[in-house]
Parts: sequence; C-alpha cells; structure tokens
Amino acid sequence: MTASGNTSIELIQTLVQQLGARQVLTDPADCWAYGFDNSRRQTLPAAVIMAEDHASVARTIASCNRHRIPLTVRGRGTGTAGAAVPENNGIVLSTERMSRIIEIDPDNRVAVVEPGVINGELQQALAAQGFFWPPDPTSASYCTIGGNLGCNSAGPRAVKYGTPRENTLGLRAITGDGRSIRTGCYTTKGVVGYDLTRLLIGSEGTLAIITEATLKLSALPEKIVTMRAIYRDMASAARAVSRIMAQAMVPRALEFMDSAAIRLVRESGGADLPQEAGAMLLIEVDGSEDTVDVGAGAVAAASAGAGRIALEIAQDAAQVQALWASRKALSPALRRIAPKKINEDIVVPVSRMAEMISALEIMAREYSVTIVSFGHAGNGNIHVNILGDPGVTGESERMHECMETMFRKVLELGGTLSGEHGIGFEKREIVALEIEPETLAIMRQIKDDFDPLGILNPGKMFPQTPAST
Repeated sequence: MTASGNTSIELIQTLVQQLGARQVLTDPADCWAYGFDNSRRQTLPAAVIMAEDHASVARTIASCNRHRIPLTVRGRGTGTAGAAVPENNGIVLSTERMSRIIEIDPDNRVAVVEPGVINGELQQALAAQGFFWPPDPTSASYCTIGGNLGCNSAGPRAVKYGTPRENTLGLRAITGDGRSIRTGCYTTKGVVGYDLTRLLIGSEGTLAIITEATLKLSALPEKIVTMRAIYRDMASAARAVSRIMAQAMVPRALEFMDSAAIRLVRESGGADLPQEAGAMLLIEVDGSEDTVDVGAGAVAAASAGAGRIALEIAQDAAQVQALWASRKALSPALRRIAPKKINEDIVVPVSRMAEMISALEIMAREYSVTIVSFGHAGNGNIHVNILGDPGVTGESERMHECMETMFRKVLELGGTLSGEHGIGFEKREIVALEIEPETLAIMRQIKDDFDPLGILNPGKMFPQTPAST
C-alpha cells in the first residue's frame, strides 16, 4: 500500500487540526529519525505522529483508515527485523510520549502502563516495591514495553519466567478500522472469551495498536547465585544444558557462547578466558535464602561432566560483573568488526542444540563465512551472526545461502525460525517454510478482521503474494 502525495498532504492537514501541531512532525529532518530501526532498512515517512494518549491514537487510526494511508507504530526502534520501518509516504505513530506508569498494585502483583514506558525505568519503579516484570531484553535500558509486546521479546529470564505473553494479563488497543477493544482481565485466572491478549502480543502492530497493558509482576528474589562454566567444546556444554534443565530448580538465566564468540571476545580484550575454552555457560539461580544455595548446588553439580574445564561461582557483586563481562562484551565487538553482519535468532529443542551448533560449524566452512553463535541456552534460542562484507564480490550471496541452509536445518530439528526478534520485513518470505498454507490463510483472515483495509504495518509478517510483488 502506497499513498499518493496529495492524499498524504490531506491526511496531515487533518491530523494537525485534530491533534495540534505539537503531535505532528512533518519536517524531513525530524521524520528521518523515525524511518528506521535496528535493521539496515530506512524509509522517510510522510509524517510522524507523537501520540500522547489513547484518543490521539484513535484519531490517527481513523484518519489513516479514511484516507487509506499505511500506519506503522514504533517504540524506540531497537528491533532487528524491520518491523518498525514505515511504508513509503506512510505515517509513523510513535508511542514515546505515552510513557505513564498508570498504576502499580502490589497487593495483586499488577502494573498498568502505557506502551512508551521504558523497560528499565519500569523495573526501577517496581524494584522499589519489591517486584519486577520478567521480560528483560538486552536493550532494556532503552526499549519500550510496547516494543517488547509487539515482538514478544523476552531476554535471558524467559527460561524461568516466560515471555511477555506469559506475563501480560490484558491490553487496551485500537484495531485497524478504529475499534477500541480490551482484552484479557485483571486477574491471573480467566477463561471468558478467546485469548486476544496473546494474539496481539507478537503481532508487530499489524492487527491493532496497543495503548495500555496490564502486566503480571513477580516478586524480587531474596538471593541470586551467578556462576560461569567453561567447556572444551559446545557439545559438552550442550549436554550440560540438558542436565541442568532436568533439575528441580530452573535457572533464571542460562546463557551460552560458542568457540567463535569466545575467540572474538578474547581478541577484543573483553574477558580473560582460558585458551582451551570452546564454549561457555553463564548460569543464574534465584530464590529464597533458605533454598537457593541448595538449588544452585544441584545446578552446579549438573554442569559437571566430560568436557567441563572450570566452574566459577561469584561471591560478591564485583565478581558477578566480572563473570558477565565476556557476554556483555560480545555484542559491541560484533558491531565493531562486522557492522553488516546477518543477525538471526533461531530456536531448536534444547536437546538438539549441540547438533545445531555442529551444523553451523559445517556451514561456516562450506560457505566460507564466519559464524558466531550465542544466546539463551535454557530454551534453545540461538543468536546466529553470519559475518561478512556484502561489498566483497560473491560474499553477500554466500551469506544468504548459508542463512537459507540454516533455516532448513532448524526446521529439520523441530525448531522455529524466530525466537524474539520477530518477522518484520526481514523474515517474511521464509514464514511459509514453517507455517503451512492452511494456517497462513487463517492468519490472513484474522488480519482482515482486525484491519480490513490493511493500513496497519502493511508488508510485514506474511510472505508477499504474487499479486502484490
């Protein structure tokens, strides 16, 4: 869907009248900053709406629907799949001014927030009352709750506490044809009607725009035990992951780095790791003072076995920081040496992780590329970075051929093609590899029911049909 220039001008004039000039940005110098996300895509929007409340969003959707102009909602643009990149001459709706924490209700373990609230700022407010919201993406200090919900992005704690879908009780939202709806309930139990809350979470703003979320909170643990296990190879580490996940106490975080990641961090001076290290697990266990040490002991014992070189258990905050230093140094190092890398987040069953990592090593040799893998071992979520320079003749083709081979291997192992980065533009054409035509057809019908004219974030999530390419 592409709007004509005249139609865009008419819409912008209408929105200025309805919302006021303060909420409508039209200067290209202002709009460019809202035309890209953490992917390499960028499109100049015709205007950016700085929505301030539910009514502003409703008026914007109604006007875009009337003029049939595409509308893309965005938080802070930390996503990597292009989901926040607008259509040409489309409108962007930013939620960054919708940043109120409406209510924190400790008695019911509930918080009600607007979508523009920063994840990290919410965590600080909750911690003051003894709670936290489990989703903790790497970008938590900058990303918004609305963005977390849009992509169902979770982070390390998902292995124990789940994703936004498991930690959201209800939503207020506006559909593509302008209907204001409420989904879910305020209580942790409720089966009245279809579960539209979980449907909207992860839909990348293609069905409705979320204007309020009722979040389920967890109590801060009394104690956290952090440990780092070093292994000779990824196969040994993967076997340890299976043993750890069989324990009664599930870790709150179970992260891994493969040999290529370790080598990169070592070369960048990000951490002091043994030369023989071929894989690393970062493990955190939390709970009450009475039980956490016993549980951590069981997890530490489970991490032992053939191939483990060392185990370090942090004794204070400084040692915790030191153990996490290598993991936190990895992403900056990757951005520095390979700014044009392909970054994917596949998921395989935990029991198949070693097989997947071995397959990636074979692919790296076959396609003459460097592959660096790390991620959330506890739920099989592997962040695969295919490094290369697309400017070198033939290298871009090899990188993408490697990626396609990787996707097919993931499905062969019973996995899924995206864990938390979403689909957006970048993965829409591979969705059909995983989802059968009949299921895709039902999903398209759902899209049509929520957004009959297709104005909300068009071109995302679904493979493009021959008629639209």
